[in-house]
Amino acid sequence: MSRVGLKPISLPEKVAVKLDGRTVVVEGPKGKLDFPLPEGISLKAEDGTVTVSRNSELRQHRALHGTARSLVQNMIVGVSAGFVKDLEIVGVGLRAAVKGSDLDLSLGRSHPLLHPIPSGLNVTVTENTKIKVEGIDKQLVGQFAAEVRGFYPPEPYKGKGVRYAGEKVRRKEGKSVGK
Repeated sequence: MSRVGLKPISLPEKVAVKLDGRTVVVEGPKGKLDFPLPEGISLKAEDGTVTVSRNSELRQHRALHGTARSLVQNMIVGVSAGFVKDLEIVGVGLRAAVKGSDLDLSLGRSHPLLHPIPSGLNVTVTENTKIKVEGIDKQLVGQFAAEVRGFYPPEPYKGKGVRYAGEKVRRKEGKSVGK
């Protein structure tokens, strides 16, 4: 039994949910998102709430029930409030800048890394070391932030690298010179 799938989703004002065949379309003040409903999952939108239900007790339908509900809820939150990921670059000489539709990362390599910014995302860089990724699609925001962090993950000895804002990096002790 999916506990997540059974919870109803409350709709904020100015957000509309429509079912177009097997596709869920969510429109709000920040934009429009769509998602194809898996087979065996149905959606009902009425009186300011959305409920996701499954048509049978098959293992696959039970597995997709909570996932589909979470994806619809993330779409509703995205078009009403949006999602934000903050990244920090730590280290001397490491910096970032937005150049057109690319994120230019100088991370201590012999060449700059130009990472294309997907459409639908807004990326801003402040103080050359703080990157803010904003968008309405939670998966797209998280994936872009993870790709940028993956270019130079924080290392445990000096703590240099790209990290999420507020991320704790466990520091290790360096080599000890013994006699």
